[in-house]
Amino acid sequence: MMLKKLVSVMGLSLALTATSTYAAGELTQQAQAENRTQQAHNVQREAEFRKTEQELRAEKAALVKKRDALQAEADKLSDQFSKNENSLARLEEKLRLETGSLGEIFGVVRQNAKEIQSELETSVTGVDRQQYAGVIDAIVAAKSLPSMKQLVGLWQAMDEQIKASGEISTNPINFIDGEGRTQSVSATRIGSLGLVTEQGYVDWNNGRKDAIAYQKQPDNAPTQDSLQAVKDGNTESVVLDPSRGTLLEQLAHAPTLGDRLAAGGVIGQIILVLLAVGLIIGLYRGVSLAIARQKIQAQLKTPSQPGNNPLGRILSVYQKEQNRSVEALELRLLEAVVDEQTGLEKGLSMLKLLAALAPMLGLLGTVTGMIETFQVITQFGNGDPKVMAGGISMALVTTVLGLISAMPLLLAHNVLSTQAENIRNILEKQGIGLVAEEAERECSQNKAGQVVGNAA
Repeated sequence: MMLKKLVSVMGLSLALTATSTYAAGELTQQAQAENRTQQAHNVQREAEFRKTEQELRAEKAALVKKRDALQAEADKLSDQFSKNENSLARLEEKLRLETGSLGEIFGVVRQNAKEIQSELETSVTGVDRQQYAGVIDAIVAAKSLPSMKQLVGLWQAMDEQIKASGEISTNPINFIDGEGRTQSVSATRIGSLGLVTEQGYVDWNNGRKDAIAYQKQPDNAPTQDSLQAVKDGNTESVVLDPSRGTLLEQLAHAPTLGDRLAAGGVIGQIILVLLAVGLIIGLYRGVSLAIARQKIQAQLKTPSQPGNNPLGRILSVYQKEQNRSVEALELRLLEAVVDEQTGLEKGLSMLKLLAALAPMLGLLGTVTGMIETFQVITQFGNGDPKVMAGGISMALVTTVLGLISAMPLLLAHNVLSTQAENIRNILEKQGIGLVAEEAERECSQNKAGQVVGNAA
């Protein structure tokens, strides 16, 4: 039994040994195959590395060759640049020596050409007398010395403008009316000063070759008919604008009297109302005092016939009260003079009050206008003077209105007060004369009575 087990163990051992030997041989073969594969791969990679190294060396050689060629070309161009720079310097020096003062002449020519160009851009001679404007533009735009043709053209342009400034010519123009419609009208050019149609002066636009009417024409503005009369010798004068349109443009911005009064606002209107009331009172009282003075002068010639006038009423009081004592008669006459003085000075106190109120209202308008100005400055700043013009205009206009209103009212009050005082002096003088006459009469009667009594 033991022998069988031993035989079995030995057989199993031999089987395991054979299997292990076979497996080891197979692994060895597999390792050798992989080693051969790896060697072949390494050989291939080495071949590729050698090929890449050759390509890179070839590419490097090509780049070095190209670099050398570019460096050679750069050195050549640098030498050529140096030669060209030296040659250019010599040529510039030669040009400077050969041109001499022509550079200054070119500067003078361009300067004069620019002046003429700016003149032609706004001149009314563009209607029919700007034949050489293109030559002037070419000279201004030129970067080199002008040619002889251009110099001649500059002289001809100057000569043309000189002759045009002394001409009065009529030509058709494109006129844009107030509704924006363009129509062809006849216009007369007055030298280089202005362009006139049947409606008066027109604003000529040389860029668009058309004209529009000015917003406001001057007094006695010329028309084509009046210019024809000047040409025919029937008229010796005509209204001209020497500023060539500047004054006509400013004329539209000049405020009228109504615009200035409207700038005063409500306070200005109140001042004007006070002035009107004061003038009416002054005129009425002046007429009344003048009539009263004439009646008094006439009454002085006929004192025995009292009339309906201040002196006549005092004489009437004297006739009614002459039987009273001298003291009572004097008081009655003084009462009558005071009553007449009250009538003579009626309205003068109101006139004086209005004369005092006018400058005070003007000062009120000044303060109100300045407050409005500061409010505008607070809201919009002070960058644009136009936004402050309303308040400043109100301040100044109300001040002027207040002073203008006060002066005639004060003058009227002074004149009327003087006239009333003169009339009062006449009345007092006549009243005192009547009292003195009555006192002398009473004294004479008393003396006569004493004489009669002594004689008795």
